[in-house]
Amino acid sequence: MVSKNQIKLITSLQQKKFRQLHKLFIAEGVKVIQELLDSNFELEHLFVTESIFEKINKDSKSLISDAELKKISCLATPNNCLALFVIPADELPTANGLIVALDAVRDPGNLGTIIRLCDWFGVEQLWCNEQTVDLYNPKVVQATMGSLARVKVYYLDLEKQIQNTNLPVFGTFMDGENIYQKQLPNEGILILGNEANGISSPIEKLVSERLAIPRFGNLQKTESLNVATATAIFLSEFKRAIS
Repeated sequence: MVSKNQIKLITSLQQKKFRQLHKLFIAEGVKVIQELLDSNFELEHLFVTESIFEKINKDSKSLISDAELKKISCLATPNNCLALFVIPADELPTANGLIVALDAVRDPGNLGTIIRLCDWFGVEQLWCNEQTVDLYNPKVVQATMGSLARVKVYYLDLEKQIQNTNLPVFGTFMDGENIYQKQLPNEGILILGNEANGISSPIEKLVSERLAIPRFGNLQKTESLNVATATAIFLSEFKRAIS
């Protein structure tokens, strides 16, 4: 059974200010929850509608009805489980390897997909400025499909952080150098910008090398690529260069 206070708490976690207040976030679905359980994330409580996650202590798990799950779920079609996890304390990033940096990426689906791409391509760090959508937004968590457990995501002063590193800084633009003709290193910071406006002027000034994905269509009228799709292409080329 879910109490009224629990319902109030869980539904409040759909808003960033309450996630920050309670230091908790929502995860739904067996795959996402299992990935987080297998990681360093701390489980606060698990709600299930059937006998699953048998290894979880009974004090940390509640059996609820489908109707109760619907009241607390963020999904239009609820799964069979919902969990609350503790938001971990902030850590300091390290400037090594290939790092993806996001400048005001706002769409939760894009951020979740980019986290999955970082996981796929072995990128261990993702740097985000405060204008980027919250990592613990339920839609972001859902879109990561569990990759959240394996990619370190940092929210920081992106401009200052880049200024304090010695890594080459690659910016993604429409008028940059052809990514397919570029010699790429195995270390660097790859910056991707806002869905509508691209990389902001202060961050653009820090870019040492401008990269672009060329258009091959005969009419050359496609305005731009989705930021997550572009991330996949850029990461593929960086990894191909060192494979």
